[in-house]
Order: sequence, then C-alpha cells, then structure tokens
Amino acid sequence: MIPARYAATRFPAKLMQLLGNKTVIQHTYDNTVATGLFDEVMVVTDSEIIYKEITGNGGKAVMSIKLHESGSDRIAEAIVAMDVDIVVNVQGDEPFVQAAPLQKLLAVFEDENVQVASLMQQLYDEQFIADPNYVKVAVDKNMNALFFSRSPIPYHRDKNLTPVYYEHVGVYAFRKQALLNFTNWPITPLEAAEKIECLRYLENGVPIKMVVTQYMGVEIDTPEDLARAAALLK
Repeated sequence: MIPARYAATRFPAKLMQLLGNKTVIQHTYDNTVATGLFDEVMVVTDSEIIYKEITGNGGKAVMSIKLHESGSDRIAEAIVAMDVDIVVNVQGDEPFVQAAPLQKLLAVFEDENVQVASLMQQLYDEQFIADPNYVKVAVDKNMNALFFSRSPIPYHRDKNLTPVYYEHVGVYAFRKQALLNFTNWPITPLEAAEKIECLRYLENGVPIKMVVTQYMGVEIDTPEDLARAAALLK
C-alpha cells in the first residue's frame, strides 16, 4: 500500500513533480510493482489528481473516505475488509524502491513475535544528520527501535567516539491487526511533538524491528531532494 497525500507541508504537490519522464508517485508505484513481492500494490490517496495519475496509467488506486493524520491511518481504512496477512507501507515519496530491502523487511516476519518492522540506512553526512527532515533512529542490541527523532540521536558528546547514525527510511511492514490497533489509539505525546507517526507504537509498548538496508535512494521531502533524485536518475 502506498499512501499518497497531495498537500505535503514542506513540498506541496511533490508526488506530482516530474522526475525524468514520470511523476514521483508513478515511479514509486511502478518500482513497487516491479519487485514482484506482493499479491497486490495499491495507492491510497486523498487526491483525485493522484488517483487519476495512477489509474490513468493502468495502476490500482483507491480514494480515502475520511481525513487522516497519517499514512498508516489511511492504509488501515483501505485494508480493514481485506484478507491480508502482512501489509507493507511504501511511502509515495520513495521513487527508488528496490526488491532486496523489501525482501529483508518481509523476512523478519518469520518470527511470529514481530508485529511491526521498518527500514533504516546509515547516515554519514553531518549535514543530513543535523537536518530535521531526516528522521533518525536509535536501536538496541536486538535491532529494535529505542526512539525516532528529527534531532541527531545519539548526541555526540564524547568526541573520542564515533557514533553510528541511522536514517529511518519511510517503509514499514505490519501484521494486519497491529495496524488496526494503531488506528484505534489516540495520537501520543512524543508522536505529536516530533510529527513521527511510528512513535505511537513505541509509546504503546509495541516494538519495531529495524532492518538495515545499504541503499534506498532519495526520499523526496524538499525541492533539493528532487534535484538530487534527478541527478541520481541520470
């Protein structure tokens, strides 16, 4: 499922920006389908413009019925009546979706205790580590998330050490009931403060298993990201 909101706060209409000869959302949809990993791929949107973009190019899309605070809420509404085991949320602004990271993400559900999982990649550039548009995640020894933040975590106080920084890549996977539970919980304090929806799971005591991926391309949050993506596409 690909949640796709038209009126993004930081970069309005970003999903309909051209990247090469296709829109960002069309790249994301096509590349997700091309992985061959899923029984069905669908865009879930509040926008007739995005709906027509996908369906007009032969893809599957559904319009949201209600207004939603998060992509997870949008997806939950769409899948509530579907007979599904695992739901993967690929953000609409991830045009460089690849099969290998998603295969690793799905593999962790062989452990029946895993209810929610997500991807992360190592950050090296200090500019991006400090940038609040890049959500950072700290993990424990079992690769479960301890916290997500727009601030650099961990704080680099001891200059004799070189901490590892991970960027949270906006791709999640859930067991169906875990996602439905999420939508029944109110927005939590840390989630509201950081504007990071997955904190709602942690604040309700649900672990998030993190999977390291080496490369997921560029997530489109700003016009500068779109320029980087265009250079990468070339």
